[in-house]
Amino acid sequence: MALIFFILIALAVGAGFVWVLQEMIFKGKWSHFIFFLAAYLPFYITSLSVIYLATRSPEIVGIFQILKEAVVLVAILGFVFYQKRIFDYPFRLRSTDWLMLAFLTLSFFYLLLPLGEASFLNKALYYKSMLIPGLVYFLGRNTRFDEVEIAWVFKIIFAVAIGAFLVNCIENFLLGAHLQQFTGYALYNQAINDIDPSGNFGLTWTFETQAVTKRLAGFFSDPLEMASSVLMGFAAGLIWFLTSKKEYSWPYLLVMACSLGSLVFSASRAAFGAFFIMIFFVALVFRLYKLIGAGFLALLGFGIYVVAFASDDFYFFVIDTLTFENTSSIGHVVEWLLALDSMVANPVGIGLAMSGNAGSVTDELRVGGENQFLIYGVQLGWLGMILYVLVLASGVVLSLRVFYQTEEVMTARLAFVGAVTKVGLLLPLFTANAEMYTYVAWLTWWMVGYSVREYSQSKIQTNL
Repeated sequence: MALIFFILIALAVGAGFVWVLQEMIFKGKWSHFIFFLAAYLPFYITSLSVIYLATRSPEIVGIFQILKEAVVLVAILGFVFYQKRIFDYPFRLRSTDWLMLAFLTLSFFYLLLPLGEASFLNKALYYKSMLIPGLVYFLGRNTRFDEVEIAWVFKIIFAVAIGAFLVNCIENFLLGAHLQQFTGYALYNQAINDIDPSGNFGLTWTFETQAVTKRLAGFFSDPLEMASSVLMGFAAGLIWFLTSKKEYSWPYLLVMACSLGSLVFSASRAAFGAFFIMIFFVALVFRLYKLIGAGFLALLGFGIYVVAFASDDFYFFVIDTLTFENTSSIGHVVEWLLALDSMVANPVGIGLAMSGNAGSVTDELRVGGENQFLIYGVQLGWLGMILYVLVLASGVVLSLRVFYQTEEVMTARLAFVGAVTKVGLLLPLFTANAEMYTYVAWLTWWMVGYSVREYSQSKIQTNL
């Protein structure tokens, strides 16, 4: 059975990779790399798990591992090759561009500096994980899609959101088990990532709650990645619902419902909080002050339910979460304190590959690791963390300006989803190494880059 699934995955991924390569190389459509990433990244770890289960070959797994980076690099080469008069290319950089360049340049210096105890190879691998999203941003910064091409990006996002929920339903109601228990996930982690199985389901502790109930992940790498990713699906469904004629808007209600369903199956408290932050932000963007009031009433109703009607287990689960007495919450606080202590003692950082949960960070050297901002702060110092915060803030602000100003509906939808999802991810960024969630992280950086390009174009036209 594993061999059959391996063949199907290899054919599907191989066909997608060949298609996008011929589009980029022979037709000059280098910007189509985003279609491959949007379709492949949600299934990335599941695909690798099945491939290893069927072949037991790290070399074959390695081939599929590098496809995502290979597509980005070919897109970069395609952009350079097909750019007319490349040496006359006009560099009109905006605030987000400068900040992103500063962040990546600072990180590159830390790659070269003899700082920290990590090996140069691990530093290089860690820098790669920071550089690729930056390259995706700059590719988005130079992408110009028509309405049909943008619509295809959204169709893939919608399909992923609905597909994740359907897999969750199969896991919960038919299998009564995680999909990862059948795909070789634990075996892959042990052999490739040197992570031994843990938890009551033989996967990792991330796949269960304190009450030993399942936290589902669908075809994503873990429940936390799925929870963060469906926030983007919900935002995409919402903006299409709000900007479509009523008779054609019902499919987007389905997308939003599926996204919420997956959010429930993931049982991620950070993602639930992020969802409400995102809704509050949307209400501000559209000036839907009644929605803010409704959200407050819903929160008040939830509080009354917890106090008056909820079971004792659920009541104490909520209280322990809010008071940080929950084991998971305590773990976050401990990691934050360790990271802050390191940043106070070493304000210029302790070097790359010294914090976070990336594979290039060894357990013996890791300092902190459950807060994306502090992870960069530990490694790059206060300056690195501040630059990362400013990149996020600037990207959101410029995307919102595009949303308000552009007359192109599809561009406005992209700008909205990029900005709203980045805001929604703020809470997961506080509790996880969320930039590792490549599907939602890379796609939203591409959307932000696309929005900054539109903003730059509008500024140029205004000054003419």
